[in-house]
Amino acid sequence: MPVNLNPTPNQNPIHPPQPPEEKAQNIVDKINDFLLRFSSVPLKEKLFFVQHLGLMLRSGISLSVALKTLGEQTENPKLKKILKEIASKVDKGNSFAECLEPYKNIFGEMFVNMVAAGEASGKLENVLQQIYLQMKKEHALISRIKGALTYPAIIVIAMIGIGIFMMMFIVPKITSIFLELNAELPLATKILIAVSNAMANHALTTIIIIIFTVVLIIQILRTHQGKYWFQALLLHLPIFGPIVKKVNVARFSRNISSLLQTDIMIIRAFQITAKVLGNLHYRKALMEMSQEIKKGGTVHETIKKYPKLFPPVVVQMVAVGEETGSLDSILIELADFYEEEINQIMENLPSIIEPLLILMLGLGVGGVAVAIILPMYNITTAI
Repeated sequence: MPVNLNPTPNQNPIHPPQPPEEKAQNIVDKINDFLLRFSSVPLKEKLFFVQHLGLMLRSGISLSVALKTLGEQTENPKLKKILKEIASKVDKGNSFAECLEPYKNIFGEMFVNMVAAGEASGKLENVLQQIYLQMKKEHALISRIKGALTYPAIIVIAMIGIGIFMMMFIVPKITSIFLELNAELPLATKILIAVSNAMANHALTTIIIIIFTVVLIIQILRTHQGKYWFQALLLHLPIFGPIVKKVNVARFSRNISSLLQTDIMIIRAFQITAKVLGNLHYRKALMEMSQEIKKGGTVHETIKKYPKLFPPVVVQMVAVGEETGSLDSILIELADFYEEEINQIMENLPSIIEPLLILMLGLGVGGVAVAIILPMYNITTAI
């Protein structure tokens, strides 16, 4: 009797079909995984994670249990997924630092290296406390800068928006009177009318050009060369240049100090910090410094070669730190000093920028007013 190799509808196939509910759940899971790729883990969530992980380890809870517990507690879906995966790998015998390697883009180069040093020395809980304090300072610094720059940014955007609105809708109504009278118009008025008419008659084209210009600038700034030149410009601006330098020196000092306290070699500390700093000029300088130190140069002599990035006080204090063998402590003092200076600048920044914004607004409004008043004066004198 021949054997039927094809299963009939009544037979159980090797791979039974999934129930509709399970299929739907799989689709939802795939969509969630796809969306998680584009989500981020806020600094506040990472602060909570690091602080509580250190507390749990100090209280005697194992790393695996602590990771699972924090994974259940966190509300961020991406961090929840990451902690679940890390806990699973730790259960299989991998070190915490090895498990963090695939997530360097989330936790950062410095975090992973400090954890590795903490595990090697058997002081992971102490290192986590140090990481927490460093991240907390970083968060406070970023929040202070963002808070100080928000108000001026809103004012500038509002000024640009009002200016575009006036040129497209208000100015054409006023200048149309001059055109009807066939009056002789000054050059400033002709330029104003030409720009206003172009914007009003080609509103869609104007909007497209504005959007295209903004997108183009953003894309250029995303390139390495674009970032490099923009950050070079920032370093030389009257108000923002000193702020950028102080922020980078503060971050440099605190990061190097934190790495040295976890027994990471000075050359490696410079290389890691170079990847952490946002300014490409400081990154390049630190990578070059690491090579100089590798060849036998002292830290303060190496820093002295970059006077445009590091002020003399940094060189002097680093020299003292090297001579006394307390470089990590000196760098912490430097970081505190510059962070305090940044706080004071950020508090006063709105009052510094306000006059400049008023001047810009005055020039803009004054220019439009002159372009409108001049032909009116000419018409009245002609009558």
